[in-house]
Amino acid sequence: MPHKTSWQTSVSIVICCGRDLENGEIDKKLKATNLALMAENKRDHTNALEQSIKFLKGVGENRARLLQKMGISTMLDLMEYFPRAYINRKLNPSLFDVQVGDILAFTAMISWVDVRSSAKGKSILNVGVSDGKVALVCSWFSYPHAYEVLFKPGRLLWLSGAVSEFNGQYQMLHPEFELIEEEDGSDGDFWKEREVLPVYPLTAGFTQKLMRRMVYNAFALYAKHLEENLPEAIIDKYGFPERKIALQKMHFSQKPEEAAQLKRRFAYEELFYTQMMWARHKVLHGAKANGITFENKKELTTKLYKQLPFTLTGAQKAVLRELFDDMCSAKQMSRLLQGDVGSGKTVVTLFAMLLAVENGYQAALMAPTEILADQHYNTITSMLKGLEISVCILKGGNYKGKSQTKDDITGGKAQIVIGTHALLQKDISFARLGFVCVDEQHRFGVEQRARLARMALCPDLLYLSATPIPRSLAMTVYGDLEVSIINELPPSRKPVQTLVRSSAKIELVYAQVQKELEAGRQVYIVCPLVEESEKLSLLDATKLFEHISRKAFPQFSSALLHGRMKATEKDEIMNKFKAGETKILVSTTVIEVGVDVPNASVMIVEHAERFGLAQMHQLRGRVGRGSAQSYCYLIEHQPVGKIARERLATMTKTMDGFVIAEKDLELRGPGELFGLEQSGMPMFRFANLMRDQDILNLARQDAFAIVNDDPHLMKPENALLKKLYQHQYTRQEELILY
Repeated sequence: MPHKTSWQTSVSIVICCGRDLENGEIDKKLKATNLALMAENKRDHTNALEQSIKFLKGVGENRARLLQKMGISTMLDLMEYFPRAYINRKLNPSLFDVQVGDILAFTAMISWVDVRSSAKGKSILNVGVSDGKVALVCSWFSYPHAYEVLFKPGRLLWLSGAVSEFNGQYQMLHPEFELIEEEDGSDGDFWKEREVLPVYPLTAGFTQKLMRRMVYNAFALYAKHLEENLPEAIIDKYGFPERKIALQKMHFSQKPEEAAQLKRRFAYEELFYTQMMWARHKVLHGAKANGITFENKKELTTKLYKQLPFTLTGAQKAVLRELFDDMCSAKQMSRLLQGDVGSGKTVVTLFAMLLAVENGYQAALMAPTEILADQHYNTITSMLKGLEISVCILKGGNYKGKSQTKDDITGGKAQIVIGTHALLQKDISFARLGFVCVDEQHRFGVEQRARLARMALCPDLLYLSATPIPRSLAMTVYGDLEVSIINELPPSRKPVQTLVRSSAKIELVYAQVQKELEAGRQVYIVCPLVEESEKLSLLDATKLFEHISRKAFPQFSSALLHGRMKATEKDEIMNKFKAGETKILVSTTVIEVGVDVPNASVMIVEHAERFGLAQMHQLRGRVGRGSAQSYCYLIEHQPVGKIARERLATMTKTMDGFVIAEKDLELRGPGELFGLEQSGMPMFRFANLMRDQDILNLARQDAFAIVNDDPHLMKPENALLKKLYQHQYTRQEELILY
């Protein structure tokens, strides 16, 4: 064995084995190696963990750019970049009790390699492996040529994937794998001597060996700077390991079974500080009597109630009482109104607007798209027919009358203002804004919403969501808001029948559609693409429109709608569809929100396997708005993955948006639900809001207890919390003030 340098020896002590960590010896060993580490690392370590990752040995500018794509910008980011699995170098007899459908990760030896051609002329790579007792075949139908060189009999292979069966033989199709080879490099024999190796999520340009080496170097040089970030009382309460020890165990422990328990500690950290933000906001800002105190004069609101052509549901009436109680109190209202598609959120919002107007204030409603803004404008002006209320609409771009609309808003002539993001322009000012509603609020960035709220002196705020948000997500993303729910559809609405059909049997679907069209109904057909793509083999709206209009249904008028069209062109197409002049509308997802055509009874979603649950639910909500029975056909194109099939099955089982939202959160996680604009929202690296709901509840209780007792964190026992909170969370707290 080659002689180790003094630096290598000291580092090997810092990265302790499992026994050392468990015995709490790491601090002593860290102290013993501080001098060697300081000699190796000469930079100023005042904010050592926040240094750019490019300064780490073996990284540099180019690799730093790649690491940033993985969310790794600093030394601490790398130390908190946890393995997704662990490899055991030893043959692992995991196949003895294997069952078809099991998801396995194990180490095996390659027994044989076979390459053959398929009927279509493509190569199939079969690799036989054994754990010493049971054999299994790994098959790749499409693979890089380099695989044929990598896979050699006698080599150890770590595999991860689902077990299937073919001709009585256990099989894995396209499993994830890593060849287990001798480790070498600047970290000497450290990794070579370890039976268990971490496996990291990677991007192009990185190997597991390189990633392990960088993680090793990071801990060797920066482990001494790791500090605790939870109060001692909480660590004792839950028996959490010290943060420094927990981080090292996540990467270097020889007991992978520890990882699940360690992750609970890191999930708690994230959720705890998120709840600290909401607790401080609620205690320091929420209870202040700084809002407008409206009086329920029952003038305009009563007139609207009497002239409505329908009766409000019990859920709508209950929500109205909650809104009016808030608006007539001294505090500023800050409420989230959740309701499924078609549940009647708009009319409830209109009542709140009229309460503000009859008190001499203006009301604003901001929508994410021009189509939705137009829809609101048309719906609201129709409902207000006969009432002397000035309603205007403000959109982006230059158009006739826009200057006058701005003047009406500034002068107070416009009592109800409906608009897009154009309401956020610097040259827009309200005379007396008392109520703000943000529709489809998750489509706006945090700062955009805050800007509208700051346009006047504490207007009451109402956020609408037609995509129901699971309770766990609402607690983290909207932790300071009061929540109202409309969980009841109007009695005239019939549940939409949802059916999954194969693209190979589309003619059978068209036969059913023909009956609906002959009965005078209208049809939506949605495609994921506008035009044919070289990268994606998906059905596109342009080609489908040609097929529908010329071959499938030439006797019925049809139109094509997509987001690349000019606003005037889109408006013209939609107006004709609403008027019934067009019977079939072939579209992209531009019609996901904002279209209300009661006569439309069929929604066909092509390539439904490509859509998320929330999006499919929104599309389905475009039909079923009239008294006739409606249908939603989800057309699947092969191949359909396991998760996609689960999404489609969920759509056929329920119409409940909250059930769908829970499933969506389980399958996708919270990130996509709120889009890329949520710059102030917490993005979790460790917490999983479905798996960790129990941790969320504990973290919320603890955070609120601390803040209720010490809002400004002035007590000595909260000194650590105050330091970390001010350093990491002050900016996010500023963003949630509105």
